[in-house]
Amino acid sequence: MPYTSVIDVMLLLVRDETVLLALRSGTGFADNWWNFPSGKLEAGEDAATAICREAREEIGLHLDRGSLSLASTVHFRNEHGEARLGLFFHAQSWEGEPVNAEPRKCARIDWFPLDALPDNTYPYTRIGVDLYRKRQNFAVSGWAPTAA
Repeated sequence: MPYTSVIDVMLLLVRDETVLLALRSGTGFADNWWNFPSGKLEAGEDAATAICREAREEIGLHLDRGSLSLASTVHFRNEHGEARLGLFFHAQSWEGEPVNAEPRKCARIDWFPLDALPDNTYPYTRIGVDLYRKRQNFAVSGWAPTAA
């Protein structure tokens, strides 16, 4: 059987050594955990289009594709054994101020110091922040080690 995996796009907004996180609520998955503004790649959509769409839907920002860089990639398997490939995009600039544009899915948004994330930061998100801080671009998490 061919391997399949969800592709997630995650938005890393950094301002003055702080990062924007959203507190998930009412989604049925990872509720009460802080996460990046993010979402799944949809059929027929490229990754840059997806992250721009998610930014608009979740935090009301319009991003310029030219301001985006791929900060890191994480191959993550969650506690339910579901595999995901996360593309963490860093936005160099944006217009406007982020707002909680999806209150039915998000209790609130807030800025946190890069080196002092809340204890209830979702592991996938924490890995993305750690990679950004270390200037590293790839990690695998949740997979059993195998012999090479």
